[in-house]
Parts: sequence; structure tokens; C-alpha cells
Amino acid sequence: MSNLHDSIYNLVKERFSDLEGSHDWFHIERVYKMATYIQSQEGGPLETIQLAALLHDISDHKYNGGDFNAGSSVAEELLLNHGASTLLAKEVADIISKISFKGALVEDKKDHLALSIVRDADRLDAIGAIGIARAFSYGGSRNRPLFSPEVNPTLHSSQEDYFKSKSHTVNHFYEKLLLLKDRMETSTAKKIAAKRHDLMLDFLDAFKQEWELDFSKIE
Repeated sequence: MSNLHDSIYNLVKERFSDLEGSHDWFHIERVYKMATYIQSQEGGPLETIQLAALLHDISDHKYNGGDFNAGSSVAEELLLNHGASTLLAKEVADIISKISFKGALVEDKKDHLALSIVRDADRLDAIGAIGIARAFSYGGSRNRPLFSPEVNPTLHSSQEDYFKSKSHTVNHFYEKLLLLKDRMETSTAKKIAAKRHDLMLDFLDAFKQEWELDFSKIE
């Protein structure tokens, strides 16, 4: 590993060590490891992919006061300050600017393999058992209800509407998480996503039965 990689790794680990569970260091580490694994199967520039994975949440709008564009510029500045080339810093910043899910009806920008790998890795961590845990961890940190039966999910058509949404946590599955399987771009991620997607469907079915106290299925 390069000095640049090690410096950024240690910086991010320290900075994210105290965040709540949905976006803490362990999330970053899982995305980093998954991106590294997908790269081993699919190819692509390893250094760029690993640095983008480490820095993908470095200034997330959910924690920086609502600035949706800060992440890429903060990442670029950090990389330059730690000795990265201008080209590498810009490549990583470009990936970070395009990772976020921006609404069910908003298409993802598809540019190159490195972007696809990091975005797939981040989205894989949003689904499955960990994804379920993260969704409720984040919802709890924002005092959102687990579920409000009278509030239906919304398929947002703009980034602004999606980011302003403050619905209950179960809606988040229908507004984003259950849509991610079909948005995976690499063959490796598609295989992993299928099983995690089915697990979420099973969870939601069980959640509904328990919420409604379906006594025909309670034993």
C-alpha cells in the first residue's frame, strides 16, 4: 500500500469512529472491502477505487448541514494535501460526486468501471441484513417512526424532493432499498445483491405480519 492510501485510510478511520451506526467507520470499511473485492473480479484502477470508497462519505449532506456537493470538493482537497496527483484527486472526486442515490425516478450517471464498482459496493451495504440494520439506525437517529401505515411511499422524481423526504423507515425500503438490486452495474454485485434483496423482502413480510398481528401466522 502507498503512503497516500495509508494516510487517507487512517484519517477516515479516525474521523468516522464516533458517528452513529448507519454511517460509521464500519460502514466505510465494509464498502472499502467490497469495492476491493469487486475490483479483483471486474478489474479497474485499484488505487482510485479504494480511495473513492474510503472517501465516499467524507462530507455527506445528511451530516454537513445539507450541502449536496461538498463531498467531492472535500475529498479532492484532502487528497491533494496528502500528496495525490491532480489527476488522481479529480478522478476520485468525480466518482464521489456521482455515487449518491438521488430518487427512484432519477437515473444514475454511468461513466466508467471505477464509478460502477464503488457505487455498487456502497449500495450493497444498503441492502440485506446490514442494510436493514442501517436503515433503522439512521431512522432512529432522526427520530423517525418505524412505520406509519397511513403514509404511503413516494417515488421521487428529483434529488431535491428525495433529500427533503422525512418519511418513516419502512417507506425507505420501497423508495430506495428495494430498487437497488436492479441498479447494480457489475456482474459481481448483481449476484451478491440478489440474495440480499430477497432477505429484505422476507423481513418486510414478517414485519407486516407482526405489525398487523396476523394470528393465522403467529405460531
